[in-house]
Amino acid sequence: MTALAHVPTSSGPAAPPPARRGRYRLLPYLLLLPGAAWLLIFFALPLLQLAAASLYDPSGSLSTGYALTWAFGNYPEALQAYWPQFVRSFVYSAIALVLALLMGYPLAYAIAQKAGRWKNLLLVCVVAPMFTSFLVRTLAWKTILSDNGALVGLLRDVHLLGPDGRLLATPVAVVLGLTYNFLPFLVLPLYASLERLDYRLLEAASDLYASPLKSFRKITLPLSMPGLIAGTLLFFIPATGDYINAELLGTPNEYMIGNVIDSAFLVRLDYPQGAALSFLLMAAILAVVFVYLRKAGTEEVL
Repeated sequence: MTALAHVPTSSGPAAPPPARRGRYRLLPYLLLLPGAAWLLIFFALPLLQLAAASLYDPSGSLSTGYALTWAFGNYPEALQAYWPQFVRSFVYSAIALVLALLMGYPLAYAIAQKAGRWKNLLLVCVVAPMFTSFLVRTLAWKTILSDNGALVGLLRDVHLLGPDGRLLATPVAVVLGLTYNFLPFLVLPLYASLERLDYRLLEAASDLYASPLKSFRKITLPLSMPGLIAGTLLFFIPATGDYINAELLGTPNEYMIGNVIDSAFLVRLDYPQGAALSFLLMAAILAVVFVYLRKAGTEEVL
């Protein structure tokens, strides 16, 4: 009888040796090392230094030096002294966010679903202001809102402002500056979500006699919720800590907590108070974000 040829029992590639399998398991962690090192050096360590500075002896100074005395009293003292600026920061940012949503959501929807061949051009128009310095853009608003500008003159002519009425150096100017400067951070995530919206779903809702408002509430809004959540956070967080708009478009009566922190570090050289205010601001923003994400997640499930 002829001997049967040996038939291999497996058609797949040979398994790598144990040593090579161990290297494969370590590869993802090795790829994470550069990013982890960057975060450690430029985020974690400065954050620890800031935490230590917030607990310095408040009687110290740059000339005499600071001692780490675990002065937790810096926190209630800072909050008691500057709570109006804290409240003002969140109020201004919330108002600016509402204005940005009223303008940004229709704009993002129009670009994503209605712009057609003009889509790329409109996206460039949204992003183009960010190619200019934040400071230059805010100074431009200072010119637009000036007492002798065309806008104030028009509002006076139509009697929306009194003869001596003004926009510059008022809360209105600060809120408008915040809305304008951070609007792209809201529009772009919304556009990314709305572009993936299947328009046939809206047509099906219309065929089922759903009103446009109900179609928006039941289809468009839930499907755009990821972009809406991301956009509102990207808008609200930097707007709350901003100080340029209040500095250039307002007066000390409109100063936000960012102005106080800037003054504590660079003018009064009160590092313990500036660091304590910074941590209080971070804690307040994290609390607001946590509540917002829980609320938004619950509504999305419902």
